[in-house]
Amino acid sequence: MLRDKLNEAMKDAMRARETAALGTIRLILAKLKDVDIAARTETSREGVSDDRILSMLQGMIKQRNESITLYEKGNRADLAEKEKAEITVIERFLPKQMDDAAVDAAVREAVSAAGATTVKDMGGVMAALKTKYAGQMDFAMASAAVKKALAG
Repeated sequence: MLRDKLNEAMKDAMRARETAALGTIRLILAKLKDVDIAARTETSREGVSDDRILSMLQGMIKQRNESITLYEKGNRADLAEKEKAEITVIERFLPKQMDDAAVDAAVREAVSAAGATTVKDMGGVMAALKTKYAGQMDFAMASAAVKKALAG
């Protein structure tokens, strides 16, 4: 389970005295706790699934990429490097990312499986992709590919 892997990584980083990695893993675990709390209901006190954790990690990477862009515009290379180091640590917990050809193939498969013909059907296709490829695909890139496939 991904949650156990994160806790073990934190312990390993503590043992190895890797302060940068430890800080990033603690940020991940804090964010995960927030997501768990937000997902609680009266009947369920369990934590979120691995798919949701993968989506959370991708969101964290997206935030850091946006920060890097802003830091580089503001000539703050030191802060940009810190964000890049955090991305490297976060990526250790994500499955191997799909390349462009694999994304295109997955999009074609999802479009045909959903019977999508127009851009109005895009939501169903994206939902299918997110279910099947959580953590493995850049969904911004997939969204563009779906629009392209449905447009013409």
